Amino acid sequence: MATYLNSKELNSLTLGKSTEYCSEYNPNLLQAVPRSLNRDDLSLQSNELPFIGEDVWYGYELSWLNAKGKPVVAVAEFRFPCTSPNLVESKSFKLYLNSFNQSKFSSINDVKQTLIKDLSATAQTQAEVTLFTVDQCPALTMKPATPDTVCIDEEDVTIESYEYQAELLNKAQANSPTDNVAEKLVSHLLKSNCLITNQPDWASIYIDYKGKTIDHAILLKYLISFRQHNEFHEQCVERIFCDLQKYCQLEELTVFARYTRRGGLDINPFRSTHLTRAPIMRTLRQ
Repeated sequence: MATYLNSKELNSLTLGKSTEYCSEYNPNLLQAVPRSLNRDDLSLQSNELPFIGEDVWYGYELSWLNAKGKPVVAVAEFRFPCTSPNLVESKSFKLYLNSFNQSKFSSINDVKQTLIKDLSATAQTQAEVTLFTVDQCPALTMKPATPDTVCIDEEDVTIESYEYQAELLNKAQANSPTDNVAEKLVSHLLKSNCLITNQPDWASIYIDYKGKTIDHAILLKYLISFRQHNEFHEQCVERIFCDLQKYCQLEELTVFARYTRRGGLDINPFRSTHLTRAPIMRTLRQ
């Protein structure tokens, strides 16, 4: 699994290595990771993806100086389409945002346009950036999943392995009714680990589907099997999406993971057969 781990593209990253923090604007700090590294392992072709979607990031520690040298702070929302050739490596993203700290910009729009230019160049597609004042960020208002969302974490399951097992989904529909259903499910027990540093990544994952009923206990055991799995956030979500489609053959599917933040950034991959924008929902952990 993750046969791309020792690729030259990953070996050149600053992730997992000692680095000096730069407080003067430096776009060269940004580093890209080709999405193809993971998608080759999943047998996905960039021109025939089985999903649409985006990666939504929030930056909580963005600051710069105005023309008079006065500090300005903001919360940033970043959106990257899942069709972009590259994802932005998270440590380099943090170092890049840190480089704004002691740099002067004439206006908030100047900062926004600078971010759009640099991030679009790294992702090799048009990035979206929205900047909010700290107390006026509607995207971060506490909004839980819809009332009809079912949490599967109380399923009484016995876990014997914490290694990734897609095959668990083989029986996810074996004892299910034949009639199609529409369900919205959530689990707060998703944990994976950084591909490079092995640091734990924690998430709530939302699965909205139409099709033959998925057994909740088996689905939960499958999600828990990621507990010792090493892969980037975006790659885990695409793997979950592809596994559900492969084993459950659903009519419609949306997978959305809200990861907890690290270093002032959180990453929230969203993949769907039919929806293009990630919904606004978050828990206390986000």
